[in-house]
Amino acid sequence: MSAPLRAPARAPLEGLLVLDLAQFLSGPSAALRLADLGARVIKIERPGSGDICRTLYLTDTEIAGDSTLFHAINRNKESVALDLKNADDLAALKGLVARADVLIQNFRPGVIERLGLGYEQARAINPRLVYAGVSGYGETGPWAGLPGQDLLAQSLSGITWLNGNDGDGPVPLGLSIANIQAGHILTQGILAALVQRAVTGMGAQVQTSLLEALIDLQFEMLTTYLNDGGRAPQRAGYRNANAYLAAPYGVYPTADGYLALAMMPLAQLAATLPLPPLLEYSAQEAFTRRDEIKRLVAAELMRETTAHWLARLRPDDVWCAEVLDWPRLVESEAFARLDMLQTVQRGGGAPVRTTRAPLRIDGMRAAASRAAPRVGEHSESVLAEFGLNAAR
Repeated sequence: MSAPLRAPARAPLEGLLVLDLAQFLSGPSAALRLADLGARVIKIERPGSGDICRTLYLTDTEIAGDSTLFHAINRNKESVALDLKNADDLAALKGLVARADVLIQNFRPGVIERLGLGYEQARAINPRLVYAGVSGYGETGPWAGLPGQDLLAQSLSGITWLNGNDGDGPVPLGLSIANIQAGHILTQGILAALVQRAVTGMGAQVQTSLLEALIDLQFEMLTTYLNDGGRAPQRAGYRNANAYLAAPYGVYPTADGYLALAMMPLAQLAATLPLPPLLEYSAQEAFTRRDEIKRLVAAELMRETTAHWLARLRPDDVWCAEVLDWPRLVESEAFARLDMLQTVQRGGGAPVRTTRAPLRIDGMRAAASRAAPRVGEHSESVLAEFGLNAAR
């Protein structure tokens, strides 16, 4: 019997100082990941209004004056309010840069350079600094000045032609996938640069963009396209779930819900359902006659409940799953065992229920106790700690 897992003596990034100068989702989400790993994250915001994301509402729900989106990606951070157009405040920020391990920013190309905190300028202040940036479409080129927004990036990336059924037109993903993916990629680059710094003693510049993140997200399909004579992927006209995969891959209605079927030989499904007509189709026809086959499968699955099909298909190793909505997911035993939810607290008594870090180290998942800060909540204490002065 293996020994029980123990909590690590310290968090992996404990002792590192991260300055989060970013707004919205991609940059701040990278800072959140670093905070979950133990780094101290100081969020630099404009006085008064703070990060624009504070008032970017997904619904009409507000928690202690800020949007749920802001709370989701800024827990466990400190907030220092600085007016970067004010010489004293800018000097205070440069003082923090001199002491920081990581700086994250997502200003439009050219803006941070004009403030005197571009990469070369920041490196002159602190050669050990890992300087990380997210742009919309890269720092140069004809799209560099366009707004780096998720739907716009999805639209330019080609990814919207993979969703929905053939004939639907472009269909965007229903979440901010470009921002989320870019945040993950930026985190990966920051961690690699910190490892390099431990060897060389020097910092580095880490860059990505929403467009690069979406191109990488499609690497499997783009590689197929680039080596397949330039043939574009063809979405199924019925129950499409992957533009390249053959039937029965898709989501199907049952008598009381929905069932997802993954890739499998048609003969296996024909024997298990059972549905003998599937045996008439070759492996090639599973793609070329995809819609026809899917309609046969759909008609059969509609006859019984989802539970009935799970009980029949899973024992024969047919890859399938019930399609859950959020209420049923959150109520499930499997979800509870992951222990992915936590309640954090903002000073003044505003509790926020949110998710936890998606990875475990030595069997332990990081937890936070502090909710997202108020604008400038820690300005006085942080500046005093570092012996810095700012405008009042």
